Amino acid sequence: MYKIVERQDLAPNVHLFKINAPEVAKKAQPGQFVIVRIDEKGERIPLTFADWDTKAGTVTIVFAEAGATTCRLATLNAGDSIENFVGPLGVPTHTEKFGTVVCVGGGIGVAPITPIARGLKQAGNKVISIMGSRNKDLLFWEKNLRACSDELTVCTDDGTYGRKGLVTEPLKELLASGQKIDRVIAIGPIPMMKFCALTTQPFGVKTIVSLNPLMVDGTGMCGCCRVSVDNATKFACVDGPDFDGHKVDWNLMATRAKGYATEEKSAMAKSQCQCHSK
Repeated sequence: MYKIVERQDLAPNVHLFKINAPEVAKKAQPGQFVIVRIDEKGERIPLTFADWDTKAGTVTIVFAEAGATTCRLATLNAGDSIENFVGPLGVPTHTEKFGTVVCVGGGIGVAPITPIARGLKQAGNKVISIMGSRNKDLLFWEKNLRACSDELTVCTDDGTYGRKGLVTEPLKELLASGQKIDRVIAIGPIPMMKFCALTTQPFGVKTIVSLNPLMVDGTGMCGCCRVSVDNATKFACVDGPDFDGHKVDWNLMATRAKGYATEEKSAMAKSQCQCHSK
């Protein structure tokens, strides 16, 4: 069993758990993920590392209540335990020195982009970060991301905080400014990552996205997380989750992400989850 040593509620329906998992913390790297199972009958869900502390032996995960399992996970508190916490899984994000890197985090994607930005900064890069959410209430970790960035732009769709607009707008301005941008890394909802890749493509700047499709076993055996990259089938859990955003078949990705919508609605109904009515 893996004990929850700390819980924070970061935004409506967005929560942080710090888990006691010393063996996972020892090997954790930016961009990797864990498979979490609440109990022996629970669904397996992938959650990307938000942080880790090798000395304390803890791993930090941030998750949004999106389905029956994450709603159930949100009912746990510090002192409670979960059955399985398997990782690190996936290929770490490359954080060597590139020059100037733009890190774009949308919504819950701000959590996994933060350790990536930190790793890039430690490697000697100039890190320009852009973070966005639908509104001010859903923003979190601005201070954390700012601490590992040379520049930070905050966007909200409705203009309730920071700059009004989508994250692709300041991204395009940076690319068009003439400043040399060596790499872009974008993590967030599928449409956001897609349009970040479309924004950078005319400028020829390599853009890495983190694909978080449905996963089950996390080892490439089930095939649930297959994606098409450069017209070849890849498995996000073992070949990724990072891929070249210019080579991803985004239409197929979006279709596959909706593949279990009916089952998800049924699971929510059966669980009688009240998470979204708190």
